[in-house]
Amino acid sequence: MLEVRNLTKRFGALLASDGIDFDVREGETHAVIGPNGAGKTTFISQLAGNLVPDAGRIVFAGEDITRLSAPRRARKGLGRSFQITSVYPEFTALENVALAVQAQSGHSFRLWRPARSDRSLIEPARKVLNDVGLSSREGVLAANLAHGEQRQLEVAMALATTPRLLLLDEPMAGMGIEESQRMIDFLGSLKRSRITMVLVEHDMDAVFRLADRISVLVYGRVAATDVPDKIRRNDEVRRAYLGEDA
Repeated sequence: MLEVRNLTKRFGALLASDGIDFDVREGETHAVIGPNGAGKTTFISQLAGNLVPDAGRIVFAGEDITRLSAPRRARKGLGRSFQITSVYPEFTALENVALAVQAQSGHSFRLWRPARSDRSLIEPARKVLNDVGLSSREGVLAANLAHGEQRQLEVAMALATTPRLLLLDEPMAGMGIEESQRMIDFLGSLKRSRITMVLVEHDMDAVFRLADRISVLVYGRVAATDVPDKIRRNDEVRRAYLGEDA
């Protein structure tokens, strides 16, 4: 589904992505972990098209997308959630998802008010909200949703674009224990539906419960890629990130 070769990104003297090789198989959940400053968000931003790499190639579903913009990648099936929640606070949960449906379906962005009654937008949006467990909150302004619900809403907006590959940048950031558990359960349901995902996450419980494979980034390089049990036992990984008592 995704093949990355020699991906390189510099910010002045800082080498944020240092010749990264990475691949994602169709239907798998591939987690990316690493200490703060390892380059995880820079990496996923290059996959999504929000940052242009200095060198390397990104091939998605057999097509070289290295120089495509983020909107063009989204139309080809790359969906993304962000490390910092990115929703429209002045719109309801349903309207937020309907906007994502509108963008994917090619509706022109005319006046928003008539779109609120457009069944071709509202019904798919309502289904996605039901799928993520937010159907009872559809009429609530996004600004008034709990933090965990806002994170779910952002994933719902990404899902509304019917992605072939979902890029999730720390979906559990800032969540409490109960909210994190609900998000893990939700992502587990996506995994069971065979939605292909790249998961960047600090929550190791989530990573080891959800991932089919894990790649470890250290100083912008992939230190290891393997199945969770082998990553857990990898001495270099334990020293760099998980800790000696992992």
